[in-house]
Amino acid sequence: MPGDDQKFLPAYLKLSAEERSEKVKRFNQIMHSCTFCPRSCRVDRLQGERGQCGVSADLYISSAGPHFGEERELVGGGGSGTIFFSNCNLACIFCQNWTISRGMDTDSPGSVEELAKMMLNLQKRGCSNINLVTPTPYLYHITAAIDRAAGAGLSLPVVYNCGGYESAETLKLLEGFIDIYMPDAKYGSDRRGETYSGVKDYFSRLKEALKEMQRQVGDLKIGSGGLAYQGLLIRHLVLPDNLSESEIIARIIKEEISPHCAVNVMAQYYPAYQASKFPPLNRRLSSLEYSTAREAFQKAGLRVL
Repeated sequence: MPGDDQKFLPAYLKLSAEERSEKVKRFNQIMHSCTFCPRSCRVDRLQGERGQCGVSADLYISSAGPHFGEERELVGGGGSGTIFFSNCNLACIFCQNWTISRGMDTDSPGSVEELAKMMLNLQKRGCSNINLVTPTPYLYHITAAIDRAAGAGLSLPVVYNCGGYESAETLKLLEGFIDIYMPDAKYGSDRRGETYSGVKDYFSRLKEALKEMQRQVGDLKIGSGGLAYQGLLIRHLVLPDNLSESEIIARIIKEEISPHCAVNVMAQYYPAYQASKFPPLNRRLSSLEYSTAREAFQKAGLRVL
């Protein structure tokens, strides 16, 4: 309903300071035996050990600033306040941001205090939201920073922009910090996830994660200014030769998540990182491949952006 956003409070401001603090402490404790994502490496990150994502207890941020290339529902006049975190819990051979996901473009580690200041600065610059890109390895740092920033006046919606390989149990603990979930839905089978992203259970975990995200925030809600302020927005990058299994993804979203779910069907695939070694990922997407994939989501009656 138009105007609902005018009385909307970000999720973290609905939590008490004590509730936020307890969740932050729990995320810190989990780093002693890390189970943030479904890999469940159980390394002691607080003692300097690193799991499959390559992250210990340090915080590495690649960049932060207004981003105007996101979905129009996130951008607005001031851009989406995007914070790119380094490293990733997936190992996609075609990663479009591989220098970031492989931690190759970072310098010295940052701090929770600096991250909180980044969030407040993005708000001061007129950004529409705080957009956390590849946040999964840094959930302690992120929740601690949101807690600090909330106490200093942060009031923007927080976007959780992830690869879709998430632990439902971790997401339950994260509830109350996130307003908009924006996961990738990369493949419609575990087999493709193992072949192209290095995890054996991508699709199984994706379905669990999407259900939990939907439970928490519901369908995407758009305010009177055309900006999203709450809900689930799924991204689906179409891959050559239907390696992304678009029809399966569309059916699962409709039948198991929500028939009104918002989906951005993306056409910008190009061969990046190691993709040149793995045909047909070594070529760009054809217009027919994209239109066929998009049609699958439209036929499912989903809200295609």
